[in-house]
Amino acid sequence: MSTATFVLREFDPSRPADFDWVAQGMHLTLVEVEGEKGRQTYSLPWARERLREMLDRPAPFGAKVFLAVGADDPAAIAGHTILRLNTMPDGRVYGLVSTTYVDPAHRRAGIADELLARGQAWLADQGMTELATWTSATNGKLIRLYEKHGFAITESAPNDGTIMVRLTRMLALA
Repeated sequence: MSTATFVLREFDPSRPADFDWVAQGMHLTLVEVEGEKGRQTYSLPWARERLREMLDRPAPFGAKVFLAVGADDPAAIAGHTILRLNTMPDGRVYGLVSTTYVDPAHRRAGIADELLARGQAWLADQGMTELATWTSATNGKLIRLYEKHGFAITESAPNDGTIMVRLTRMLALA
């Protein structure tokens, strides 16, 4: 567990280090959850392209990314969360927490809690009353994190041999 102090800042797409760190975190998340299958299916080049696609979407559906960085060193990134406005098949718009990743050396220091709280606040500011994320049913740590923040499993579905669960949280209208 890290003893360093971290603050949250917005991702800067013009900073190559920000882009590289987030793409690497996306890749490592999938490797942690899926193992070797994740490494092969969701390579680092795949993650880089997926991040570019999310960032290039027109507003308001493009990605918003927050980083946890060292309080004394804003270049020292410890974690990220990626948020998007997404559309259900029925046309309903909801807030999607696409990825939350914290470097293993900095876990259990409350960084994921802070990232998720900031993400929820941003999505609420966008008028979202339904927030959701998808993860593997075997990703117990992430499921517990989201449940701690008021999410509940509302759906499950197979995805290429992996059972995925959707965690949802409803917010009150402002």
